[in-house]
Amino acid sequence: MKEREYILELYELYNKLLTEREKTYFEDYYFEDLSLQEIADNNNVSKSYVGKFINIIINKLNKFEESLRINYKNKRIRELIKDLDKELVSKIEDLL
Repeated sequence: MKEREYILELYELYNKLLTEREKTYFEDYYFEDLSLQEIADNNNVSKSYVGKFINIIINKLNKFEESLRINYKNKRIRELIKDLDKELVSKIEDLL
């Protein structure tokens, strides 16, 4: 479950860097909870193609994070500010 949450965090940060087709496949699989076969049927491709394509998208998201480290930095900032004044924390989190 943790890996899924991590992938969804990355998607939230980097989805604008994906193509429309990549977003559609990802969202169908992770948000609409469609099976690989259902996605394949909807897009006239094979089930194995969908599985490979989902993995390519996940690898892409991981590479974005590896290069940009936005998710890591956001988490680190949240750790550092947790003991600050609540109003200030709220303002900082709005920026994240």
